[in-house]
Amino acid sequence: MADDRLYFRQLLSGRDFAATDPLAGQMVNFCYLIGDRAAGRALIVDPAYDVAGLLRVLEDDGMRCAGVLATHYHPDHVGGSMMGYPIQGVTDLLEHMSVPVHVQRAEVPWMVRATGMSEAELVQHDSADVVTVGELDVELVHTPGHTPGSQCFSVAGRLVSGDTLFLDGCGRTDLPGGDPQQMYESLSTRLARFGDETVLYPGHLYSPEPSATLGETRRRNYVFQLRTPEQWLTMFGV
Repeated sequence: MADDRLYFRQLLSGRDFAATDPLAGQMVNFCYLIGDRAAGRALIVDPAYDVAGLLRVLEDDGMRCAGVLATHYHPDHVGGSMMGYPIQGVTDLLEHMSVPVHVQRAEVPWMVRATGMSEAELVQHDSADVVTVGELDVELVHTPGHTPGSQCFSVAGRLVSGDTLFLDGCGRTDLPGGDPQQMYESLSTRLARFGDETVLYPGHLYSPEPSATLGETRRRNYVFQLRTPEQWLTMFGV
């Protein structure tokens, strides 16, 4: 697909949407809009905090929501309750329109518990599945570790990594469903096939820059300095 057809927007919570929500500003989540300009259709990655605001961004850009890509089940990414604080998410989006919600198969029970959705409302995927919007293909890459069904999205030389990998550090492995050994495998093996020129787009703004090439990330991110599983588990525990 020609580059001028690619629609790709990185939106920061508390600034680009949910601007008046203090939790959104504190959590600095990224939401992504990925689609085909010619088709006028886009997928929303991790809609949370302000669903109506995200849909307005699409509408202002002449686009319509064609579905949801969920990186993982945590409420700051897909909605639910966080320490008693209600967060809008996929269930609120489905009140506006009927669209598929794409998740990794291993994440389904966690999504059901976190959001109140039923299994029937979720489209279950395996790693390397492709979701197409217009003429744009988005590859789903299963990267367990932060959660059992965490996934990244590969599209047009970009890698949207959720909470699997940040520009500095990686997602926590001490939360329910986390697994440090799986995280090591995801970072060292499952993401190893993506070249240094691939641009990394993380799930939170935890660095001064909102994105960087994987080459730069591999050079500066301490998680890539741990060369063996033993070194990794010594730092992150089991």
